[in-house]
Amino acid sequence: MATTYYSHYPKFHVAVDCIIFGFQDGALKLLVQKRPFEPRIGEWSLMGGFVKPEEDLDEAAHRVLKQLTGISDVYMEQVGAFGSVHRDSGNRVISIAYFALMDIDKVNKELNHENSAYWENVAQLPPLLFDHLDMVSKAIEKLRERIQRKPVGFQLLPRKFTLTQLQQLYEVILAEPLDKRNFRKRILEMTFIEKTEEKDRQSSKRGAALYKFNDSVYQREPNFKL
Repeated sequence: MATTYYSHYPKFHVAVDCIIFGFQDGALKLLVQKRPFEPRIGEWSLMGGFVKPEEDLDEAAHRVLKQLTGISDVYMEQVGAFGSVHRDSGNRVISIAYFALMDIDKVNKELNHENSAYWENVAQLPPLLFDHLDMVSKAIEKLRERIQRKPVGFQLLPRKFTLTQLQQLYEVILAEPLDKRNFRKRILEMTFIEKTEEKDRQSSKRGAALYKFNDSVYQREPNFKL
């Protein structure tokens, strides 16, 4: 009975698109690729793929992410569904967008090369095909909301970072300057942000102190709000 009922309705393709953010040289960056197949081969696109019959949506998104970056253990969150009738010129495709946060230095550079993928400054993106720019805009809105009440921004930094790097990260995501004294005071009040004995000698001769995020402490004291 169920098969007969479902057979009266058309079948659509279901895809996942990954909005992969990184942070480098004081800029928020997005991993985009030159589309390697038709339709619209050679145009700039997000990284994505179709959902397999045996996969749920999250599994498909993590699979695509690992295939394209070599990384599996990252922060990922669903942005939403995009299903305009003519959004994909190849066929009727409903896409579920996810955003992911990762340290650029951990991404497999050979996979980037194989997939014609490049890190581009979010503030200077090339034209993206279909509705991919809408996906990016919605992902940034969600990211801005998340980083003010959850410590997800640390996913974009190396394991050890300076307070200057941390402030630059928040300023570029929130698109507004932050008072240095107030920001550092608030950050240093958080018990899960620990000062190490090491210094960043590249920033100055004296070197800036390096800090690290302690997730186990955060799990015991999940109090984060900027």
